[in-house]
Amino acid sequence: QVQLVESGGGLVQAGGSLRLSCAASGSTFSLNAMGWYRQAPGKQRELVALITKGGTTVYADSIKGRFTISRDNAKNTVYLQMNSLKPEDTAVYYCKAEYAFNRDYWGQGTQVTVSS
Repeated sequence: QVQLVESGGGLVQAGGSLRLSCAASGSTFSLNAMGWYRQAPGKQRELVALITKGGTTVYADSIKGRFTISRDNAKNTVYLQMNSLKPEDTAVYYCKAEYAFNRDYWGQGTQVTVSS
């Protein structure tokens, strides 16, 4: 059984920074890409950033240059460093872990609120 535990959300003023963490536990042998998605009220969940096991990254255009995704394969943990936060970044952020054979797992979500 795979579990994803997220941490690091909170309330921050515009221009501030937050760092999200997501640790995968359980069966991680076939863990491939890990990523962050977000969902704002009334909107669909969207990709924020993704990182493969080999370190290739993909970013949404809206956060390029402000957010950085990284990964510690030894700890099965993915991080999202968020700088220069804007009110429009306010959302629930979800961690996703992609495994072999198209098995995906999601974290419980962590709230990020950016005040203007």
